[in-house]
Amino acid sequence: MSKEIWRPGNMLYPIPAVMVSCQREGEKPNIITVAWAGNVCSSPAMLSISVRKERYSYDIIKETGQFVVNLTSKKLTKACDWCGVRSGKDYDKYKEMGLTPQRSIMIDAPGIAESPVNIECKVHSVVELGSHDLFIAEVVCVTVDDKYLDEKQRFDMKKAGLVAYSHGEYFELGDKLGKFGYSVAKKPPKNKPKAKHKAGKSKK
Repeated sequence: MSKEIWRPGNMLYPIPAVMVSCQREGEKPNIITVAWAGNVCSSPAMLSISVRKERYSYDIIKETGQFVVNLTSKKLTKACDWCGVRSGKDYDKYKEMGLTPQRSIMIDAPGIAESPVNIECKVHSVVELGSHDLFIAEVVCVTVDDKYLDEKQRFDMKKAGLVAYSHGEYFELGDKLGKFGYSVAKKPPKNKPKAKHKAGKSKK
């Protein structure tokens, strides 16, 4: 086995490609595409996003302390990419991409109605790192499009066609390989073959 040594870099791939929506009071809502996003705590539920200070959405999120993480589906991939290369200073991204602002339940910033999952967040803290600042936020509400729920009311990731990002490219998530804990789960016992009874003479 042979491996090359590379300089330190962002090699944690694939990662989610999400569309983060935000809004100042009295202004148009905006969307920023974020690749640096992830879960950081389960109780309370918290996540993080990293945003460059020069981005139009940075000041909006920092001032309002609110944002919505909208998961990206296959149908939203073009909009996700476009919102990542155009600035909200120059465009109304909802209008340009034909997206619908969805009124949030617990915060003022709208979500994206076309997204399969909307995660409403309130900023807990901001960590200055370097090229990006890390926004750590508490999840205060989640809305899920019911057409992506299975018969047990669980979110069907494959049906939603969620998208991952890797080295500048977008990929649709594929086949399920297992579930948490499957590697140590006890295998169900195999059905034992039924004993065969030999035919014999009946006794009177």
